[in-house]
Amino acid sequence: MFCDRCGTAVQPDQRFCPHCGRQFSDALVMARSPNRVQEHVRLLGILWLALSALNVVGGLVLLIVGTMLVPQLQSSGRFPQLPADFLTTLLGVLGLAVLAKAVAGFAAAYGLLKREPWARTLTIVLSFLALFHFPLGTALGVYSLWVLFPAQSEREYEQAAREAAAL
Repeated sequence: MFCDRCGTAVQPDQRFCPHCGRQFSDALVMARSPNRVQEHVRLLGILWLALSALNVVGGLVLLIVGTMLVPQLQSSGRFPQLPADFLTTLLGVLGLAVLAKAVAGFAAAYGLLKREPWARTLTIVLSFLALFHFPLGTALGVYSLWVLFPAQSEREYEQAAREAAAL
């Protein structure tokens, strides 16, 4: 049990907090709330799943446009100056890069939901990359960095990973 003012551990029969001196009744002694990382990691995992699903859609659209629409436009004769080979290659590479980012996002989400030790590092790296993906990626990147980047968060996440591995 813990003091509701300073959070110091107290025994159930204590009437005063040994740290701050606050007098309390049994009703004022509170259990410690979960740490900040534990409160947010599940939501982070779900949000990374959602953003990765959007990335899959975007990557597939790029691949379809690059491999089907661009050659069709060039062969129709409407756009004779269209650099179809260049655009097909460019859109294909971009589509594959977006799909690779989506796979990494799915891996990070899975790791966060399972409290894997490597997931924090992967999510931080992806968060920096997501900052350029305005507006959803930027918001998720900032939120992920706020939750996972501080040194205290590293300790809390490692503790949660150890607890998850023990189960």
